[in-house]
Amino acid sequence: MDIPQAILDFITELERDLAMSFSKKYTADAVFLEEPAANLALVIYLANNRGRIPMDNRRTFHIDQDQILKDPRKILSRLCSLLGEGYVVYGRQTVVARVDKGVAIAFLEENHLQIAVPGKYRYGLFYKGELMSIAIFSGGRHMRDQAPDYRSFELVRFCHKAGYRVVGGLSKLLKAFIKDFKPHDIMTYVDRDWAQDSNLRTLGFEQRGHIAPQHFWVVGHQRHYITNPETLLKLREDYPAGYLSVNNGSTKLVLKL
Repeated sequence: MDIPQAILDFITELERDLAMSFSKKYTADAVFLEEPAANLALVIYLANNRGRIPMDNRRTFHIDQDQILKDPRKILSRLCSLLGEGYVVYGRQTVVARVDKGVAIAFLEENHLQIAVPGKYRYGLFYKGELMSIAIFSGGRHMRDQAPDYRSFELVRFCHKAGYRVVGGLSKLLKAFIKDFKPHDIMTYVDRDWAQDSNLRTLGFEQRGHIAPQHFWVVGHQRHYITNPETLLKLREDYPAGYLSVNNGSTKLVLKL
């Protein structure tokens, strides 16, 4: 079985950074990493895999080969942060300030796994003058089933600086945004590849259903979003060396205010 060397190097670096040793199982579809004592599993899906494995009661991260090959540093940083590693800064030590579009995009490109988007409103946490965390919000939206003055906003992006965790950071950013705009609710989507039970619940967010898995045609490090069968046929014709990848979808969460 041909496991890309970059994947093997990634696993070695992950174990070193977490000071953790995983049991490993290699198949034609994926590399399975398990740490029973921590009730933790990580699945790295290889090219041409047959889809996501069913979720169980363990905390499981689902990561695609192309994501690691494209930017292993971001993947490592996010895993370490989610598993409690990295430098800790406390929200009370930080200052909240609005952030301009250019700074927000640069920070997201450096530290967020998804495409950087400016949103409508951008808030940052600064520690000793350095940007540590950022939250990006949409503009207010009317809701058909609510009063005419009801406004719903979306938390579009949130992340910390790579290698850091700001404890209480998102709570502080949300409070600043709520004070300024007085929304009736804030909604967001959580990637189920990374979080099957979001810690946003501790901040008052409630689950409001799931968004269906997304389909991509992967060519090298590039992902092409598939919106319908015709799109897939065209991508297969244009990029015959590519392969299909399907994620676990997202969970919709809403904070009522």
